[in-house]
Amino acid sequence: METGYIEEKVEGGVPVKMWTRGVPVEAEARRQLANAARLPVVFRHVAAMPDVHFGIGATVGSVIPTLRAIIPAAVGVDIGCGMMACRTTLAAEDLPDNLAPLRSAIERAVPHGRAPGARDPGAWQKTPGAVDTAWGQLEPEFKELCRDYPKLAKTNNHSHLGTLGGGNHFVEVCLDEQGFVWFMLHSGSRGVGNAIGTMFIELAKQDALRNNANLPDRDLAYFEEGSRYFGDYVRAVGWAQKFARLNREVMMRRVIEAARTVLHRNFQAHVEAVNCHHNYVQQETHFGEQVWVTRKGAVSAKKGELGIIPGSMGARSFIVRGKGNPESFESCSHGAGRTMSRGDAKRRFTLADHRAATEGVECRKDKDVLDETPAAYKDIGAVMAAQQDLVEVVHTLKQVVCVKG
Repeated sequence: METGYIEEKVEGGVPVKMWTRGVPVEAEARRQLANAARLPVVFRHVAAMPDVHFGIGATVGSVIPTLRAIIPAAVGVDIGCGMMACRTTLAAEDLPDNLAPLRSAIERAVPHGRAPGARDPGAWQKTPGAVDTAWGQLEPEFKELCRDYPKLAKTNNHSHLGTLGGGNHFVEVCLDEQGFVWFMLHSGSRGVGNAIGTMFIELAKQDALRNNANLPDRDLAYFEEGSRYFGDYVRAVGWAQKFARLNREVMMRRVIEAARTVLHRNFQAHVEAVNCHHNYVQQETHFGEQVWVTRKGAVSAKKGELGIIPGSMGARSFIVRGKGNPESFESCSHGAGRTMSRGDAKRRFTLADHRAATEGVECRKDKDVLDETPAAYKDIGAVMAAQQDLVEVVHTLKQVVCVKG
């Protein structure tokens, strides 16, 4: 029986197992994967998901298990970035024909991108409520981190809680295969997570330089258990992942409240809610060993576990249930995956292309979102077909409103 993955041998390293049948993989991404596979701390093999593509520091769409060590750049700077989705009791017929007011209400409720106030999100928090409650869960540990690393106190920490950010972060209103309305959003640990990631990536590089570490790529510098910064990084990255999860919860509450003001209907939300990271590290047991699993652009897909695999601005998204495939370290893709850089997308596609690709979706259709146009991403159908042994589809979602950062 044919396996779902393609195994590539790596000279001087462990193999790379790639769930990429029928989807393109650029040469630069293959090189990055091979470099990770050559690290002495990597356990058994590296897994590449079907949305795999070249990334900063490490390959997006990779799962890297390490023994008694963590690679900060493999986790990246958007620590805890991930997805949240919830089904409501609303049906398609409960939505108005004109969805522009709903999109505007969400844009007012959730600070995002370069919109007015996004650079000073505190201006949006006239009634902080959920933000302060969430920050109360984060503040004690953050103060401890700041005692050891004072410059973290100067970051956008409390003020970024409940904000979306820019780039590929988004909020969507979707319909599932039965016509139920879902709210879905994508964001992470914002400015404070970026500061934590950037600081520890640099510290790892400095350590590697001092110790004359023989690395295939300087970006793959790692902390080993017992080393000076290992414990601090574990503590900081864990805190940032908690921030990211709470950030999504706060925004989801705001989206639901915004929808209620526009739709004037009583409805229940969180009927079926999923909140999952796809840029993170945690300790797990695989093949009988306790390892640190770094998922950079990958989602945990343990047997029976629900996850979210979004498409692009004009494509389908999926609520999935994990099959617990051990060869992928119980993981799946985190989305469609880019086929080109943001610069290439802006040069290649026109506004007419973008408008055609997002027809029927209430969303931005200006030149500043051309880098996020659907054609800049892999075909989500091919991506899902390549990982049939990793997940099963529970719900298929199609967006009708998309708010981009």
